[in-house]
Amino acid sequence: MQMTILLVITVTISFFVRLLKQPLIVAYILTGIACGPFFLNLLNGQEQMYEVFAKFGVVLLLFIIGLNLNVRHLKNIGRVSLIAGLGQFLFTVFFGAILLLVLKLPLTTAIFLAIATTFSSTIILVRLLTDKKDLETVYGRHVIGIMLVQDLIAVVIMIFLGALKNDGGQITYSLLFLFLKGGLAFVCTLLLSKYLLPFILEKVASSGELLFIFTIAWCFGLSCVLYLLGFSVEMGAIAAGLSLSTSPYQPQIASRIKPLRDFFLVLFFIVLGSTMTVSSLGYIWLPGILLSLFILIGNPLILFIIFRSLNFTRRNSFLIGLTAAQVSEFGFILLFTGEQLGYVHGEEVAIFTFVALTTIFLSSYLIIYNEKIYQFLIPFFNIFGQDKVRTERNKKLPMYDVWVIGYHRIGYGICEALLKSKTKFAVVDFDPVVVKKLHSRKIPAVFGDIADVEFLNDLRFENTKLVIMTIPAADDQINMIKHLKHCGSDALVIGNSYHRSDTSAMYRAGADYVMMPYLLGGDWAANLITGHRWTKRVFNKLKEEQKDLLTYK
Repeated sequence: MQMTILLVITVTISFFVRLLKQPLIVAYILTGIACGPFFLNLLNGQEQMYEVFAKFGVVLLLFIIGLNLNVRHLKNIGRVSLIAGLGQFLFTVFFGAILLLVLKLPLTTAIFLAIATTFSSTIILVRLLTDKKDLETVYGRHVIGIMLVQDLIAVVIMIFLGALKNDGGQITYSLLFLFLKGGLAFVCTLLLSKYLLPFILEKVASSGELLFIFTIAWCFGLSCVLYLLGFSVEMGAIAAGLSLSTSPYQPQIASRIKPLRDFFLVLFFIVLGSTMTVSSLGYIWLPGILLSLFILIGNPLILFIIFRSLNFTRRNSFLIGLTAAQVSEFGFILLFTGEQLGYVHGEEVAIFTFVALTTIFLSSYLIIYNEKIYQFLIPFFNIFGQDKVRTERNKKLPMYDVWVIGYHRIGYGICEALLKSKTKFAVVDFDPVVVKKLHSRKIPAVFGDIADVEFLNDLRFENTKLVIMTIPAADDQINMIKHLKHCGSDALVIGNSYHRSDTSAMYRAGADYVMMPYLLGGDWAANLITGHRWTKRVFNKLKEEQKDLLTYK
């Protein structure tokens, strides 16, 4: 009965939180506050049971972190993400700890809280960037890179805390022994993932239900084995995730585990929210407000400075910075572990809960409306002059008869046709790998994002006859059409759309024609059926032509 009431309250609060366009983690914490001793006191007498559920959530969350840390992909993090991730981590820890020490918090408390605030929420950021269709943009890709670096730092921290936990919470642990234990766990994980797991997974993956049960058993089983060998349960969960991270079944495993993880994390955040009491408010409000301001201002500022120093445009540096203006669910787990070690005593969790509610609530709107915020601040940025990075990249751009916006998929065929007709054209793409590939083929290409008005201002459309857009985002294409009208261009505009409503919106904006791939594909198939004989030879010829195109691309 108690659990039913708890879930009903959770769903009710979640409904209103979603109306405010907020992540559901806010609803879970608010539910904990409402159901704790602060208001309804529904958890009274059942705290131990909910804490066990909360620990399940911690284990599954760390398992997912390990699962997403694909060892093969670590080499592709890149210098930029590594520098930015480490720079932001060190800045936040150092200045955050100083701020908390000035507020007369104990040294250990200040260090734990400062480290907890360095991490941004991967769950929230991926969800918001996906909703905005920004995951594949320049800034979106680097945000994900920073999240990967933060996850790697989180793994190292959990290994270190696991060593302290098994040393009685005393910092007398030999560093050499610590690295040996960590190295042994890493090597064992790699050996398991290379030799044992592929064989087992091949046998169980034919059944989704069996794969799910095996994954749960593997996660908790390996955690228990490593715990018996002297490691922490948290480290065991990360190791279990790492051992499956390179598996071809990783996406399927992650998709099946995430709902279970989310359920237990709901209870985890409810338990954390229930720790808020009336007596704690007088202690937490000042450090909570100052720490929230530090996260909302300091983190975006340091990332902006780092990316500007790495020759990123003003716009992309600003958008990347805004994504770091909140704390992560991992911060709760860090404090939860610190409490078990005896370094955290309860008030820290209450302070962090206050910071989490404040920063997550505000940063969600900052990310949703990041473009509008940037456009509003352009006059302020212009006080410091033009964006030199953007200007130097594009100041020598010549004029072209045709601009192709987006090379991937549809753009490839269009560019090949333009090459054969010897048309003077150039490509705009936000993937630096694509731009490099086009340059190697002597095809003019510009690295940039047409969602950036400043970038569009640097392109020259005076004598352009045709603009062909192959990208999927309708909003960006409408932005491009409006810019062409604003600068007085007479160019014909071809857009690209996968939805009827987007097609109508682009026509209203002024597009001359909008491609719809599924209609064009249907027309091609219809012409094939009516214009060719239905023979094996015809389809084999088409298949070989398609293979050649795929290989060449």
